[in-house]
Amino acid sequence: MSNTFGKVAVLLGGKSGEREVSLKSGLAVLAALQAQGIDAEAFDPATRPLHDLEQFDAAFISLHGRFGEDGTMQGALELFGIPYTGSGVMASAIGMDKWRTKLIWHAAGVTTPAFEVVNIDSNFVAIEKKLGLPLFVKPANEGSSIGISKVKVSGDLKAAYELASKSDPLVIAEQFVGGGEYTVGILGDQVLPIVRIVPANEFYDFEAKYLRDDTQYLCPCGLPAEQEAKIQAEALQAFKAIGGTGWGRVDFLMDEAGKHYFLEVNTSPGMTDHSLVPMAAKAAGITLADLVKRILTLAVKQHGAKTRVG
Repeated sequence: MSNTFGKVAVLLGGKSGEREVSLKSGLAVLAALQAQGIDAEAFDPATRPLHDLEQFDAAFISLHGRFGEDGTMQGALELFGIPYTGSGVMASAIGMDKWRTKLIWHAAGVTTPAFEVVNIDSNFVAIEKKLGLPLFVKPANEGSSIGISKVKVSGDLKAAYELASKSDPLVIAEQFVGGGEYTVGILGDQVLPIVRIVPANEFYDFEAKYLRDDTQYLCPCGLPAEQEAKIQAEALQAFKAIGGTGWGRVDFLMDEAGKHYFLEVNTSPGMTDHSLVPMAAKAAGITLADLVKRILTLAVKQHGAKTRVG
């Protein structure tokens, strides 16, 4: 049994709407760690008290969504003095919030689709005219495309807002960019090959991400090498602009003219058999076993060894 990392908690499950996806991610990570002789154990914060974490020396966060990806679990681990994977408290909270990510990106000069915050008192007709149709409506603090809808017909924005607001009171409407969906994996300071996503249905929703087998993932992505390198460098800058560290994923869209727009950051990416970072890592010659070990190594390097609290 390898004791390089001590006893590792693989945090999975949790209480968010992405619980089932998180369980799949966490079990994949757990198996990959244990196969290398690392003393790893599954830890579901929905079923165990957090103070049980004090028996662990490090944490691999495979939680997605609220209470795991949004800075709350990161804060708890900071208090326990336990090194953990991925970004810190601030970057995790910002990365979970699509609106505040966009505000920071605007300030940093990162190109992102035009957007408007929507609430019950909004002038829905004016927003439709300003952003154009079709457009997307999204809960600001939700992942896995939960609560997202595409508005194609004038007058449908209010209904889309009402759907999104069931997941989060903060809702944004976003300009449609229709030239292709892509993602960039980040591993420390290494930027992984870009993956192009070609969903069989209308957009890359929850079903396309996790349930369908006809979504196409292209890596190499088909972009010219010079353009791919430029976007990779900008993706790393976009990740660091919100304070991102360790590992993560930056999604972007391409318009028909070949201009790219960064969409959002994922600070706790999936590790399921449909997930994008393992796919990109494989294209770079990194196995899943190597990937999880490198992510854990980055965590210990960033946070240091466990410190006893109290």
